[in-house]
Amino acid sequence: MTNETLEILLAAGIPLAIVVAVTTLLVRRRRGPDTDEAPTALDEPVVVPAPEVEQTVEAPAPPVEVLPEEAEAPSVLEVPAPVAGRLARLRDRLSKSGSPLGARLLAVLSKDHLTEDDWDELEETLLLADVGAGPTGELIDALRTRVRVEGLKDPAQVRALLREQLIALVDPTLDRSLHTAPGAAADGSRLPAVVLVVGVNGTGKTTTVGKLARVLVADGRTVVLGAADTFRAAAADQLQTWGSRVGVHTVRSDRDGADPAAVAFDAVRTGRAEGIDVVLVDTAGRLQNKAGLMDELGKITRVITREAPLSEVLLVLDATTGQNGLNQARVFSEVAGVTGIVLTKLDGTAKGGIVVAVQRELGVPVKLVGLGEGPDDLAPFDPEAFVDALLEG
Repeated sequence: MTNETLEILLAAGIPLAIVVAVTTLLVRRRRGPDTDEAPTALDEPVVVPAPEVEQTVEAPAPPVEVLPEEAEAPSVLEVPAPVAGRLARLRDRLSKSGSPLGARLLAVLSKDHLTEDDWDELEETLLLADVGAGPTGELIDALRTRVRVEGLKDPAQVRALLREQLIALVDPTLDRSLHTAPGAAADGSRLPAVVLVVGVNGTGKTTTVGKLARVLVADGRTVVLGAADTFRAAAADQLQTWGSRVGVHTVRSDRDGADPAAVAFDAVRTGRAEGIDVVLVDTAGRLQNKAGLMDELGKITRVITREAPLSEVLLVLDATTGQNGLNQARVFSEVAGVTGIVLTKLDGTAKGGIVVAVQRELGVPVKLVGLGEGPDDLAPFDPEAFVDALLEG
């Protein structure tokens, strides 16, 4: 308010106190209440975000124990455990799942005199462990001959004999290596190794693909994931979460129910364009008695091979399904040409004999085993380590 205005108001008879009060109010309105700073140019309100502490209380970060499919992508990439170290770390789990079988066999074989009832007990133990009728008969015959000829009594000798026969049954001569080396096209361009992962619902197939990606990353490979399971809404999200933790890109559809073959083809094309070492393709879980779904799996295989040849077709089997897994393996082998088996949940059962049965049925080796819920609880299968674990305890 100027001096001239003040003189006019006083001359009009307005008390000085009122003039001062009005002047103060006008100043406060221009500057804003309770502040001595000049107003901003646009006099716009400032939106203050909610305190971080309150956000943390309302939406707490998931704990470490949350399963991979429920966890958010980390801001810092994880470093997968070295593959070699996993074998030693996981042996205890394998031993705990298998030791009842080994202990039972050793207890019977260590008797001073084996009766027919004892041999029947050995046979029953092996059958209950899902070794299968054929392999069980072979093992019993071999043990009978060796015990009769050599007259074994010493527990150490009995254990050595059983170990030898079990290793022979598991067959260490099978090629258990994963063929994940990139190839070359006719024009000299780089071709990624393509690994197709198949299996029925509930075997842990998508989780296995995520864990296998970690195995490959730990081995120095570059990886692309293909989320060709387009029928289960959470499958692509789950796979993408696994990949993001180790810096692996996931190719997926932007809608549910998209053509799985198209997604698989895009994943392989992306891997080829980016010079990736390995493309892992996850497929929808399928029941082997649904011809339409199995035909679709055949279509995926045909479409993929237009861009690059298949390096591996891995069938994921739940070790707890026992002999039923053989029916699954047989049909998948006919449709997709299975080259290797991944046995999951081996730590939850003493029926490790499924290793022998499925290999004998298909002539296809068990290449990987899942032995726990942790992200790095997937390891290459080692016949000798497997048998040793069975006989421990």
